[in-house]
Amino acid sequence: MKVLANDGVSQSGIKALEASGFEVITTTVAQDQLVNYINDKDITVLLVRSATKVRKDIIDNCKSLKVIGRGGVGMDNIDVAYAKEKGIEVINTPAASSSSVAELVFAHLYSGVRFLHDANRNMPLDGDSKFKNLKKAYAGGIELRGKTLGILGIGRIGQATAKIAIGVGMKVIAYDPYIEDVEIPLEFFDGQKTTFKIKTISKNDVLKNADFITLHVPAQKEYVIGASEIEKMKDGAGIVNAARGGVVDEVALVAALEKGKLSFAGLDVFENEPTPAIKVLMNHKISLTPHIGAATGEAQDRIGQELADQIISILK
Repeated sequence: MKVLANDGVSQSGIKALEASGFEVITTTVAQDQLVNYINDKDITVLLVRSATKVRKDIIDNCKSLKVIGRGGVGMDNIDVAYAKEKGIEVINTPAASSSSVAELVFAHLYSGVRFLHDANRNMPLDGDSKFKNLKKAYAGGIELRGKTLGILGIGRIGQATAKIAIGVGMKVIAYDPYIEDVEIPLEFFDGQKTTFKIKTISKNDVLKNADFITLHVPAQKEYVIGASEIEKMKDGAGIVNAARGGVVDEVALVAALEKGKLSFAGLDVFENEPTPAIKVLMNHKISLTPHIGAATGEAQDRIGQELADQIISILK
């Protein structure tokens, strides 16, 4: 049986699949050529990340497909219900990238409160001639310790983010329409363990009381954070979105940053990927990364292994 990893897969995943008798193809096939390629090569399993779209045209016209796998959490690029209706198994890796995304959230948070993203733009330009001016400009940072982190969506990634926040010394509050409370286990390097219980509160209460908001929600039809939500937030608060483009209204976000309602934002995902709005890219109060939340070597190894384990369990 053949597996097409159209957006790539880790070597650990390839080895596990090949050891079970699968042929793994890592050729990247253009979207409009996928149907022909899958049929010509008699592909049984199609693995994708966020780039490749698996819509009804592929599902209807590729009779050899038995499994569609998404290396990651969100499956908005796959017509999941339709695929299942047609008898195709759809799998993903919800736990594999949680820690990687959570760490990136804190990279953005630290960047925002200490102006690292802007300093790294200006130091190469003016560091040798305006050092004292830059020192003064970036001297008003704040600490995360003692501040309140509001988490919108306290699933796996939200919980991984909460773990870091607790370790940093932050207060954690959370909203999730599907979860009433969670227990956050913390395991330390020397074998010690402890558990924190977080009871979710209303979205409005999170918005009003958080110093920083981080989103961990799936793609949705409407904004989770728009102008009205930003208005409810504390003056000078910060927002990080490493979830999905389109859950934050970027026009409202930029406006809030420009008038000082918000102090900074961190964005790993964008409304118009892969061509984010110029106003977003050029705003000196926004810390930017190009959708790399799960892009660590460790996460990709876990994703590949988890996909392989599921495929082998289904087909062998």
